[in-house]
Amino acid sequence: MNLSLRRQQGLTLISIAFILGLIAFFVLLVLKIAPIYIDHSKVINALAAIEKTVDVQSKSEKEVRDSLDKRFNMNYVYDVTQDDIKITKRGNYLKVEIEYETVVKIFGNLSVLAEFYDFIEVGQE
Repeated sequence: MNLSLRRQQGLTLISIAFILGLIAFFVLLVLKIAPIYIDHSKVINALAAIEKTVDVQSKSEKEVRDSLDKRFNMNYVYDVTQDDIKITKRGNYLKVEIEYETVVKIFGNLSVLAEFYDFIEVGQE
């Protein structure tokens, strides 16, 4: 009886390969998805910097777009285009909205889609 219990200890080669495959898959996911969220944090920081700019509500739409573009170029953010940025300006009120999506290929025909929407409001309507 003791002999049969000793034979059943441990993992088989197939189960070890399966566990290592699962670990590798999740590591691959983290390595592919983490840069998306790192870039998104750069977008949030750029919006926060625009919001903290002195007299930002008095700037024109072009000046705000140029400021965002410079911040994105400086931080290597390439997922946000000018078409993704919507600026609403009325008097002393400024609203900047950024809505964009990013698609990252994992492997084969498997991809990840991440959609983001961020905005700031400065001034009063």
